[in-house]
Amino acid sequence: MHSWSLDDMPDLSGTTAVVTGANSGIGAVTALALARSGARTVLACRDPERGRRALDAVRRAAPGSDIRLVRLDLADLSAVAEAADRISKEVDGRLDLLVNNAGVMALPLLHTADGFEMQFGINHLGHFALTLRLLPVLGTCGPSRVVTLSSLAHRIGHIDLDNLDAERGYGKWRAYAQSKLANLLFTAELKRRAQASDRQLVALAAHPGLSATELGQAGPRLAGRPWAAKLERATRLYTQPASVGALPTLYAATLPAAPGGSYYGPRHLGETRGGPAPARTSARAQDMNMARALWDESSRLTGMAADVV
Repeated sequence: MHSWSLDDMPDLSGTTAVVTGANSGIGAVTALALARSGARTVLACRDPERGRRALDAVRRAAPGSDIRLVRLDLADLSAVAEAADRISKEVDGRLDLLVNNAGVMALPLLHTADGFEMQFGINHLGHFALTLRLLPVLGTCGPSRVVTLSSLAHRIGHIDLDNLDAERGYGKWRAYAQSKLANLLFTAELKRRAQASDRQLVALAAHPGLSATELGQAGPRLAGRPWAAKLERATRLYTQPASVGALPTLYAATLPAAPGGSYYGPRHLGETRGGPAPARTSARAQDMNMARALWDESSRLTGMAADVV
């Protein structure tokens, strides 16, 4: 069977895409591939200096491409609002694709500017608020897509609506798995609401398997264990490169016939590596009652109207 690759991406000329966390890893590969395919691409990055380096790298690799840079701090809802306003201006009122890629993993207990547990706040709530704020420009010129990155870790995740801020105990991997499960429940509920309102929006999800990125280094550094960050880098010998790990995301973002609610990951070795294929979701990721409840709670926490979609 033919394995989908970057060569299979369609011409994206005339479209506009936003990629969060586009300065490294899966996000950087995704942004470059979209730009090379002709999409006007906005890099939404927290660190301006790293964002500028990423911007320059894409311009060198894809001469003539239309690349923009917007600062986005998903750990601060006021900054998310500012970024959404800036993005809306940069895309001239038209957004065809939003890739919710940025994330953190296995951090010590930290809190966002708004007091949320950091992993849940960045991985889920920040992207939830960003997506809802960008709805006015999503799909203004035809069908649009929102692709949100989850993880194999979602399979061990549980949503505890009464303890989202980890006030009753914290486990860094438990919190990470919860945030990745939240990404899939968000996708499922966004799909349901878009269909119910006849909005031209397709919500999908993807995961990169075991890929070599910087995702696992922040936790050890923040915990004061630089040796652990070096050890994490050594594990890249057992992972696939980000250039392969980004394929499920790009597949979800550009496959013409991809239905809403689809979830893609690597096809080989228990979804840890290889080209893109349909991925397995846990039973908890298919719980639509929880998806609705999480949406309502996320709306309350972020101050976004629950019925905006």
